[in-house]
Amino acid sequence: MDRVSAFDEPLKKLLGGATAKVMADHLDLHTVGDLLHHYPRRYEERGRLTALTDLPLDEHVTVVAQVAEARVLTFNNGRGRRLEVTLTDGSGRLQLVFFGHGVHKPHKELLPGRRAMFAGKVSVFNRKMQLAHPTYQLLETGPGEGAGDGTGDREAVDAFAGRLLPIYPACKQLDSWRIAKAVDTVLPSAREAVDPLPAALREGRGLAPLPEALLKVHRPQTKADIALARDRLKWDEAFVLQVALARRRYADTQLPAVARRPGPGGLLDAFDAKLPFTLTDGQQKVSKEIFDDLATEHPMHRLLQGEVGSGKTMVALRAMLGVVDAGGQAAMLAPTEVLAQQHHRSITEMMGELAEGGMLGGSEQGTKVVLLTGSMGVAARRQALLDLVTGEAGIVIGTHALIEDKVKFHDLGLVVVDEQHRFGVEQRDALRSKGKQPPHLLVMTATPIPRTVAMTVFGDLETSVLDQLPAGRSPIASHVVPAKDKPHFLARAWERVREEVEKGHQAYVVCPRIGDDEDEPGGKGKKAPEGDGEKRPPLAVLEIAEQLSGGPLAGLRIEVLHGRMAPEDKDDVMRRFAAGEVDVLVATTVIEVGVNVPNATAMVIMDADRFGVSQLHQLRGRVGRGSAPGLCLLVSEAHEASPARARLSAVAATLDGFELSRIDLEQRREGDVLGQAQSGVRSSLRMLTVIDDEEVIAAAREEAVAVVAADPGLEHLPELRTALDALLDKEREQYLDKG
Repeated sequence: MDRVSAFDEPLKKLLGGATAKVMADHLDLHTVGDLLHHYPRRYEERGRLTALTDLPLDEHVTVVAQVAEARVLTFNNGRGRRLEVTLTDGSGRLQLVFFGHGVHKPHKELLPGRRAMFAGKVSVFNRKMQLAHPTYQLLETGPGEGAGDGTGDREAVDAFAGRLLPIYPACKQLDSWRIAKAVDTVLPSAREAVDPLPAALREGRGLAPLPEALLKVHRPQTKADIALARDRLKWDEAFVLQVALARRRYADTQLPAVARRPGPGGLLDAFDAKLPFTLTDGQQKVSKEIFDDLATEHPMHRLLQGEVGSGKTMVALRAMLGVVDAGGQAAMLAPTEVLAQQHHRSITEMMGELAEGGMLGGSEQGTKVVLLTGSMGVAARRQALLDLVTGEAGIVIGTHALIEDKVKFHDLGLVVVDEQHRFGVEQRDALRSKGKQPPHLLVMTATPIPRTVAMTVFGDLETSVLDQLPAGRSPIASHVVPAKDKPHFLARAWERVREEVEKGHQAYVVCPRIGDDEDEPGGKGKKAPEGDGEKRPPLAVLEIAEQLSGGPLAGLRIEVLHGRMAPEDKDDVMRRFAAGEVDVLVATTVIEVGVNVPNATAMVIMDADRFGVSQLHQLRGRVGRGSAPGLCLLVSEAHEASPARARLSAVAATLDGFELSRIDLEQRREGDVLGQAQSGVRSSLRMLTVIDDEEVIAAAREEAVAVVAADPGLEHLPELRTALDALLDKEREQYLDKG
């Protein structure tokens, strides 16, 4: 058998068609290599019981517990039977239920005092946690007694004779111990693993060989085995990923670009001369990094991250003006029309007569600043396109409309992308291909990214950070409002909104859902069963707006804003809100990015526990933009001890977006950093947690840079090349590029 093939062997040859199909469909495991890299999520000690108090709801769990009591109940006048088994771990309790024909076997086997592994989905019934119809595997089966999966054989039990029981990420169709059995079948192939780490690196860092690490991660004898295996497997993931990124950066440095050095006495100097304030130290430092990049003959690839309101637009605008001075054009790409219009407005205001080049009353050094969006009238659009192709317009701000084939530039020198994570991939590339040579690229994001994530997700970009708030921004006070435990707090929240409006300010109320009939089924008008807090649909914009107008905020001017409104209606509402003609805007998260109304001082976020940490931080950034202090109230019915409440308290406790982005990562944990993060596709980072392994990632980056500098094509490292191909099937490598 040649060396690669053992890992590429399809699972159905070894495990049979039925098991292989479930693995492929539900766990995305297709080959022996896939299964060997499906690592245990954690390990239970044979003698220890799983803590039952902190099981997550609605998730598939595997627990080791002891039967406390079991009883059979009849219902339907004795026609139906139900077995209720209570498990204990010494502190908490968990109920199991079996119905109908499923009662007979567990009734014989699950006797008080017995221990077993149980797997199933956690739900709540009558305010108690329960598993309905779980699968189970007895742990102390005597001779001749059946194991829970009905095989009755010894080997199922022997597999669990080790002290450390591996618990695998499992699914309803295939429980952890069946996966463990399948792993036993393929484990001998681990000896044939091809090691991607260069030998010198492995020895220098004291890392175990790959075959040993695979054996120990699946079948550890001791906790030291687990640690040794994990250290090694983390390195593989971090290193192969960093090599991919280092190769991308290397390839980028090989591309040609036109150096753009602004001359003295031009547009940039004229702009700086009329600035009413001086730039913060941070803005000056970051500007220098950008201008240094622009002066080289390779394209800049830089990520500029900064808090909401840290003055990123100012830094980007100065870079754009510098490029215009040097004879090129600059384009800014925004994710929505509302944002493009807003950038256009604020940039032309900041530039004044400098934005009216070639017009009457315009400045000598000025240039033309044009807007290009999909919904522009034909005549305006034709003029904008003409200004771009002749070079009359030095600066263009637009949406995806900029990317269309019809758009031609005179000499595109710089592309600025705002709010990276809302832009797909192809767009960044399509715009870059409009230059005669690749233009320089600056990506701006207001979502703070911890250093490790910047090193992984945006590893192909150099990073600049703006962390000082400019003068004139006001502090925001944030509080959690526990609506269920303390309803009077909610009443007080509405009073606070009314007080802000009486002072001449405005407020936002944000809800997770729109609430028209197109919402998810079961949404509208359904009452949740008593005592079942899990099932209530999220609060909706249309319902809340109606309740507020007829209740606590009666008499105020209330409008709604959501994604299903017609674009002109949205613009109309936003314009009236910005002009102060609306007191309270009840909206979905369409207001999350870039909406700038300095007079809005209060925000109430309903069902705040249904939003992510960074989303809450972005939303909160919409208030406190003027001179009056901001107020953000996070309304939630989440239980005081729940993780959701802890998340909200963290948001209320700090305005530091970088701190919050760490917390967010810890909450989301191993979301696949390689970008499929939110879509739930199986992660390529199975062992590495971006948040905890900062040292590993940083060290791997150093090693990767050295390896790629010495051997860009990896000619001398065929094993590493193979691993790289496996990690980055082509689309992933593309994805990486595009952030």
